[in-house]
Amino acid sequence: MPAERAGYTVTMFLVDTSPSMGTTRTVELPAGPNGEERTAEMTNLEWALQFVKLKIQDMVCTLCIFSSSPQYLLQIFNGRKTDQCGVIVFGSEETDNIIHDKNGGYDNVSEYIPIGHPNAGTLAKLDALEPSEFCGDPIDALIVGIETQAAYLSSKRTWTRKIVIVTDGESPIEVEDWEATVEKMNGLDISLTLIGVDFDDEGFGFTEPDKSHMKRLNEEFYRMFTSSLKLGIVGTCEEALQETARPDIKQTKSTLMGTILRLGEVDTMGEEAVEIIVKTSKCTALSRPKSWKKFAIRESVDEDKEAESDKDKQKEKEKETKKKEDAARVAYAQLRMRTEYYVDRNGEVDEDGDFKMDDSDSITLLDKDDSEEPKEKIKEEQLEKVEKEQLVRGFKYGTTYAPCPDGQFPRLPTKKGIDLCGFFPAKNFRRELSLGEIQYVWGDPASAQQQVALSSIVQAMYEKNVMAIARWVTKDGMDPKMGVLTPVVFDEVDCLLWTQMPFADDVRKYTFASLDHLVSKKGEVLTEHPFIPTEEQREAMDNFVDAMDLMDAGERDDEGNRQPWFDTLLSYNPAIHRTKQAMFHCAVVSDIATNPLPSPHPELLKYFDPPKRVLKRSRDAIEDCKSAFKVKQVPKKVAKTRKDGHAHAQDEDDDLLLLERKQPSMRAVQAQVSIIQASSSNQQSPSRSKAKTDDSETEEEDEEEELLPDSVKKPTASPPARNKQPLPTPARSLSPEVDPGRAPGRIIGSTYPLADFKKNLAQGDVVTKAVEDLSTVITEIAMRPFSSRRSKELLECMMAMRDTSLNEDEIDAWNSFLTDLKDKCTSKPGNQEFWSQVKDAGRALSLISDKEAKKHGGASSITEEEVDKFLA
Repeated sequence: MPAERAGYTVTMFLVDTSPSMGTTRTVELPAGPNGEERTAEMTNLEWALQFVKLKIQDMVCTLCIFSSSPQYLLQIFNGRKTDQCGVIVFGSEETDNIIHDKNGGYDNVSEYIPIGHPNAGTLAKLDALEPSEFCGDPIDALIVGIETQAAYLSSKRTWTRKIVIVTDGESPIEVEDWEATVEKMNGLDISLTLIGVDFDDEGFGFTEPDKSHMKRLNEEFYRMFTSSLKLGIVGTCEEALQETARPDIKQTKSTLMGTILRLGEVDTMGEEAVEIIVKTSKCTALSRPKSWKKFAIRESVDEDKEAESDKDKQKEKEKETKKKEDAARVAYAQLRMRTEYYVDRNGEVDEDGDFKMDDSDSITLLDKDDSEEPKEKIKEEQLEKVEKEQLVRGFKYGTTYAPCPDGQFPRLPTKKGIDLCGFFPAKNFRRELSLGEIQYVWGDPASAQQQVALSSIVQAMYEKNVMAIARWVTKDGMDPKMGVLTPVVFDEVDCLLWTQMPFADDVRKYTFASLDHLVSKKGEVLTEHPFIPTEEQREAMDNFVDAMDLMDAGERDDEGNRQPWFDTLLSYNPAIHRTKQAMFHCAVVSDIATNPLPSPHPELLKYFDPPKRVLKRSRDAIEDCKSAFKVKQVPKKVAKTRKDGHAHAQDEDDDLLLLERKQPSMRAVQAQVSIIQASSSNQQSPSRSKAKTDDSETEEEDEEEELLPDSVKKPTASPPARNKQPLPTPARSLSPEVDPGRAPGRIIGSTYPLADFKKNLAQGDVVTKAVEDLSTVITEIAMRPFSSRRSKELLECMMAMRDTSLNEDEIDAWNSFLTDLKDKCTSKPGNQEFWSQVKDAGRALSLISDKEAKKHGGASSITEEEVDKFLA
């Protein structure tokens, strides 16, 4: 879609208020808190006016929306003074338009709201519209709208002209000489949008049943009329209201700003330097959600104070009378933030007698509203209030502050323009360092010579595949910006793209240890180590990354080829568009409780969930990764409190990502506990201490231990004592943990299989792995001796596994498991007793047939006859 000029537009809204617009209709509302369906009754006019009000809101600068408490001011989007509109009503009781005043005729057409910039009163006047008892001709209203718009824009030839007609098509139309109206609109480049209440729309999928003959003829005429225009469209009102919630990205023309592009030093080497007059404009612009401003009822003057004169008393009486008459009118005032400064006089003083400045507490800023108390209680004995005039602005430099009494350091003697500092290969450009918005740099449109000069530089850079480092100063004396210029060659024009880059001091470089190159403290390069990935792990990760590829996860094109799933042009910021939808809805409806905010447009939620095709494709790959890397959930360690109330503090590097903790063996822990108890009781002999010291000096260090920090070294068990005195008994023995019985690579253990199964299902997309491991565990337990003691537990596991397989499309895995279990239980030695219990459960633990699977959205190759035969 070509970019249109921002603002400078007059839109005429022609609203039908004929009696047929008073027909009531049932409108569906969003579901209630408990999911109940809700509807509302409103007239066709009220329903159609929602579209008009939503369109007008795009033109409003500010609009007050008062809820119960508190009150807020709404900042409406795209509020430009050059966005103006007017409202003409056809079907009104009175007649008031410029053509009728001059020549007569054009009855029941009234200029309801004159052309101007809309405000909150505009929407209030639209809410006051009601269906009348007279019919109006939409063609008469269209001609009045054209003439009213032309009269207003008589001195504004370049402004954009738009007309929007809202009608139900039930009123009669005078269709004579409609070709002259089309010719007039095409000559003025007027775009017409016709919004019909319950108009047929094949693309939208709506067709009104039992349509009247008059409406059917009018619809055909409207479609013929708009098709004859250069800019004309007909749409149904329901689709138009839905489209207002669609995320809308307006492409507008940016204003050209003049500057100079310099190559070389103009002042010292003027003969060799080059200056080109260029124009800059925005290519992209940053957009943020609009903010809310808080409002409150304006406080009135103290009325209890007695007037000093009779004149003042008379004024007070008049004010009281006026206040009673205008009781419904309430004045609101905006609440503004103010900042108060406090300094801690009890702080430490340095050698020079100045207070030490810390980041945590130097000067406390307390922001509060005019009608609120400070956000935190100020302690008078610690903090002293300081006026802003007593403060000196300072800039942080390292760990100190550089004072700046003037509030700003002297500016550099910069000169307006863009200076080319050098060129570099485009392949060396670091895309992640690009900051902010992108700007176009064009040759001066008024000078062909300047355009040719810039084009020559652009062509040279394009052929050499280089980019330029540039220094941009927007005005004389302003701070310079550093960035890069990229050559762009369009079909008819050459230009440069400017993007700002950070200064060298603003770039932080972080280095991380290599993942595949490990060197021990002795300087030896290790090829095998737990920290070095194996070939199996690399292959598993490669497969996982390939399985998550989104380039073929989208919809199919006309030729049947898969398209990319994500498109940056169709990805919208929910914070911006959902906030806009909420703001607009609050201004359109009168009661949020009875007419709540509708759900977001589907386009806004398009990329919230990953594609199911990728999730299903990567399921096996992620299981391979978990198996190759031996991934398992590690419970968080809790520091145990000792009897003396002391708890060990956690080391700073306990959260290292790449270093795997090596847990000490139980034997080493017991030895360490024994040594601690012995030393605390002073029962260790000097000879034993000396022996331990000598042994530790000759002990060689393990290579794997050298790679770990000192804080995570393994405790070393002491050699046996040389004396035969028994060591004291520890105060508390280490309680052994329950073995979950998980074999390597499994997520289901044999100790608590059902609990493990439910826990893994709750964690995420591991259904296939959980079903596979549980089936193996059930079979192993059933084949063990004395398995009859766990028969009830195994049947519960099978119940949960069958239910999960049926609902999660793991039907083939269940049928395969049950067939294998039957073969093993019925063979020798087997477990015939357990299989009899399975048979007694009946269909609840039998195979899943195709009929049962179809009810749950799955598929099975087992028929009902095969299931009955299997049980028999």
